[in-house]
Amino acid sequence: MKLNRRDFLLLTVGLAAGCQSGTDSIASASRTPRTINCGLAAKYAADGVYSDFKDSGFFVIRRDGQLFALSALCTHRKCKLSAQSDRSFLCPCHGSTFDPVGHVTEGPANRDLPTLSSHTNDQGQLIVSVPGW
Repeated sequence: MKLNRRDFLLLTVGLAAGCQSGTDSIASASRTPRTINCGLAAKYAADGVYSDFKDSGFFVIRRDGQLFALSALCTHRKCKLSAQSDRSFLCPCHGSTFDPVGHVTEGPANRDLPTLSSHTNDQGQLIVSVPGW
């Protein structure tokens, strides 16, 4: 198949729009909402950020005795965030930062990180509902 310059450019732009740096973004991941069993809630006994489920799109956080799940995707362009030693979050793609509870501290992001629905079931396991981003 022979492509002319115009068709090549259209194909290239279309592919680029559909493939946002796959290693830094999970925007192309399944858009189906799902629930994830994170194991026993007792496993998250110490205050801190647990990155075990970062690739699934969230961090498990224990703070002041409360256990919750916070999105691990930057609200600017959905790049995966990195947890910092001070329990804040950094977007390696464009430099946005978020405080330990997910509030934007530096842009370009202008929306706070969403807290995901979570609960502990009768067996003591933490269950997190992940939206279909």
